[in-house]
Amino acid sequence: MSNNPPEATQSPAQIAEQVEAMLATGDLPPIVQAGHPVLRQRAAAYDGQLPGDQLERLIELMRRVMHDAPGVGLAAPQLGIPLQLAVLEDKFDVDPEAAALRRREPLDFLAIVNPRYTPLGASHASFYEGCLSLNGLQAVVARPETVRLDFLTVDGGAVQREFFGWQARIVQHETDHLNGVLYVDRAQLRSLSSNAEYAAHWAGPGIDKASEGLGFDAGPAGISVA
Repeated sequence: MSNNPPEATQSPAQIAEQVEAMLATGDLPPIVQAGHPVLRQRAAAYDGQLPGDQLERLIELMRRVMHDAPGVGLAAPQLGIPLQLAVLEDKFDVDPEAAALRRREPLDFLAIVNPRYTPLGASHASFYEGCLSLNGLQAVVARPETVRLDFLTVDGGAVQREFFGWQARIVQHETDHLNGVLYVDRAQLRSLSSNAEYAAHWAGPGIDKASEGLGFDAGPAGISVA
């Protein structure tokens, strides 16, 4: 079996109709869960499938869904929309010790279109992360500590920006979604925990206790080493 995800097959007109139907309800749509095919497809590059006002309304809806969940990022495929679009924002009040270890700093709201990231340097950081599309689970993922992100703004401007620490993790996680990749594809699977068991046994700034107790190492895993 190939590890390459299939391309999304919806036509531009079908995508626009799907988005308009979602916006017309006035309700917050549910977040698509693992097993839905849209999460395992490479989303279509955005090249004008949606008029500007419709794109802006979709981004605002995605932001509301992200806040309601709550989360620090949301990709369009998580609402069933196969477009290379994601929203990011991290304004959570975090324990200072955890924030320092994870290099977690506030991230202002950002919408990214057609993003691609490139690791900078060889340094990786390993921490538990979760996903709104795998409700109730967390696992340890080793990710490059610093990345360069190339993306388009909503108005079509090309941007190149560097992210480090937890912001780099968010950027990678959401960009992976647009390429049919879930965090469990890169995770140390022996670390996989329900939220309840994580809180009971492994919650803390780092992963040393979990690594010893569950028997996993902190290095890259899954498709990251394929």
